[in-house]
Amino acid sequence: MATQTARADSLSLLLFTLRSGKLMAINLLKVSEIIPCPALTRLPESHPHVKGVATLRGNPLSVIDLSRAIGERPLDDPNSGCLIVTEISRSRQGLHVQAVVRIVHCQTTDIKPPPFGSGSRSFITGVTRVDNTLVQVLDIEKVIHGIAPPTHVPPNTALDHDAASLLAASNILVVDDSQVALQQSIHTLRNLGIECRTARSAKDAIDVLLELQGTANEINIVVSDIEMSEMDGYAFTRTLRETPDFKHLYVLLHTSLDSAMSSEKAHLAGANAILTKFSSPELTDCLLVAARAVVFGEH
Repeated sequence: MATQTARADSLSLLLFTLRSGKLMAINLLKVSEIIPCPALTRLPESHPHVKGVATLRGNPLSVIDLSRAIGERPLDDPNSGCLIVTEISRSRQGLHVQAVVRIVHCQTTDIKPPPFGSGSRSFITGVTRVDNTLVQVLDIEKVIHGIAPPTHVPPNTALDHDAASLLAASNILVVDDSQVALQQSIHTLRNLGIECRTARSAKDAIDVLLELQGTANEINIVVSDIEMSEMDGYAFTRTLRETPDFKHLYVLLHTSLDSAMSSEKAHLAGANAILTKFSSPELTDCLLVAARAVVFGEH
């Protein structure tokens, strides 16, 4: 099969620098605006990586000292730089950076996984080259999780027998290049009494699907991130739909972006459903819909 070959989608990255001057990037779709660093109000007992709160068009905006959050030296002048305002995973925050450089356009295949040995403390999900300069792609979900971890919903004991039986019959593969996002999904599934298989890339996911094909644990539901390096969730979904052995799989795309914005593209790629990260109850509801589709053929 030719399923190992990465499929290319276009991607726009916003390049920025911190004090060290090395280039970093964030997916432009996660950026709502860029503004000069405004006056901030420091809140007592706030997280040390939160510089303060700004007022943006009458609404409060938490401002993260990105340098400190990822373990780098703070800016020389704490009042300089600018804010990258991001909207992801149902939250809005400002990232204080040294400078915004420019926007570049590339293919998802140009984004490679982090170098081997980066470690679990790394705050990058991928690397690429721009004008022969290495650029690190920021794992913004991990940054936010380190400052404001989500409140875990206690184990769901309200599932009736039929719902529990449906989920028990599901073999689920969760695909996400963010370790934090992956663990959130695993936690929700374990609270439902479900163990799942995981993969950190589309390529690894295909390897898992091939490994389990024809066994009692053959995967029938795939929950995949969209914003992944090398092959994103859209290309991964198209690859599954074009592969006879996998075209029947139920595919739920799980995105840190606003799912309404990504919905049309997700369905054109062949996904069954799309969901914005991260809501444990909503993920549970989507998995129940997926399980019914798998068992009763209600695609």
